[in-house]
Amino acid sequence: MGMLEMVDVRKAFSKFEVIKGVSMAINHGEFVVFVGPSGCGKSTLLRMIAGLEEITSGDVKIDGKVVNGLEPAKRGIAMVFQSYALYPHMSVYENIAFPLRVDKLPKDEIDRKVRRVSAILKLDERLKHKPGQLSGGQRQRVAIGRAIVREPSVFLFDEPLSNLDAALRAEMRIELSKLHNDLGATMIYVTHDQVEAMTMADRIVVLDQGSISQVGSPLELYHKPANLFVAQFIGNPKMNLLPVTCTACDENGATVALANGSKLTVPVEVSGDLQGASLTLGIRPEHLLLGQGEAELQVMPTVIEHLGIHTLVYASIEGSDETFTSLFHSMVPAKAGVPQTVGLRGRDCHLFDGDGMALERRVDASEMDPSLPVAGAV
Repeated sequence: MGMLEMVDVRKAFSKFEVIKGVSMAINHGEFVVFVGPSGCGKSTLLRMIAGLEEITSGDVKIDGKVVNGLEPAKRGIAMVFQSYALYPHMSVYENIAFPLRVDKLPKDEIDRKVRRVSAILKLDERLKHKPGQLSGGQRQRVAIGRAIVREPSVFLFDEPLSNLDAALRAEMRIELSKLHNDLGATMIYVTHDQVEAMTMADRIVVLDQGSISQVGSPLELYHKPANLFVAQFIGNPKMNLLPVTCTACDENGATVALANGSKLTVPVEVSGDLQGASLTLGIRPEHLLLGQGEAELQVMPTVIEHLGIHTLVYASIEGSDETFTSLFHSMVPAKAGVPQTVGLRGRDCHLFDGDGMALERRVDASEMDPSLPVAGAV
C-alpha cells in the first residue's frame, strides 16, 4: 500500500514559517504533483515527507502510521533528486543494486530485482556502462531504477527533469507516465513547470507561499480555478485579466461591463448583491475569437509569433500596462502596429471578486471531458 496523509504539517525556521498548515490525503496509486513558483515551499514539503527535513508540527502518515520520528530509510519511500546522484565509479548494474546491497539481500535476489528493473527502464544493454558513458536521459533512468528496485510504498520526485533539454524532458514525461501505469505505485512529484503538472498528474496541488491554494485534477484547475493565483499559474499562455463592473445579476449569471462599455453575461453562481461591484474578468488566450463576439476589445498587436499549428498575438490595450495575449488556430491576418478586434464569449470567461476569489463557474460537462475539445478560438 502507498497511502500518505499530512495533518496540519508546518515548518518554521526560527520565527519564519515556510509551510503553513498543510493537510491532505494521497491515495494508493495516485500520481500527485506539487507545483508552484520558486520559494513556495514545494521541495521543503517533499523533504519533510522523505524525512530529510524536520517537521516543526503536525503529522506525516504513511499507510496509517505516523513517521515523523522515523529516519528516511525506514519510511518505505524512495526519492529521485534533481541531480542524478550516481556513483561515477560504479556500473549501471551496481548503481541500481547499491540500496539492495546496503540491505544485505542475497546475491541472486539482487540480480533478479536489478534485471527486472533494467527491463522496465530499457537499460539492459547499459548495465555494464559507467554513468559517464550515458546520456542525460539514461542517467535519469538509472536514478529512477535505483528508487524502483527498493519497491517502496511511495516514490518522491524532486524536479527530476529540470537538468534535461526540452526534447528529453518531453520524452521522460512520457516514460514516467508509462512507469506509473505499469507499477501502479503512489508517486509525488515536485516541479515548477505547469506543463509537467498538467500532463502527468492525477491531481495537482498548487502551493502559494507555503499554503495550498487549490487541489484538483488538471482539468478542474484549468476550467475552475479557485482564485487569481491559480488562474494565472495554470495555463500557458497565462490567463488575461480585465477590470470590469457588475451591472446586473440574475439566474443566468452576472452581467459585467468592460472599460470600453461592452457588456456580456458570465454564467456564474451569484450569491448576494454584486450590482455595482468591481470585479476581475479572466479570459484564456485560446478562448478569444478573431473578430466579433458577445463583447469586443480593440487591441494593438506588438509581437506576432507564427508557430504553425497556431499563432500567438501579444498586444497592448488602452489603459492597461499588462500584455494582452491571444492564441488563434493556424495562421491569422495579424500585423504588429495594426489594430485588431477580438471577441469574448461569456461562457469562456471567469469572474473574481475583490479578494481575488473565483465566483463559482457553471462549466459545461463537455469542457471537463478530456475526450472532447474545449471551446477554442476560431
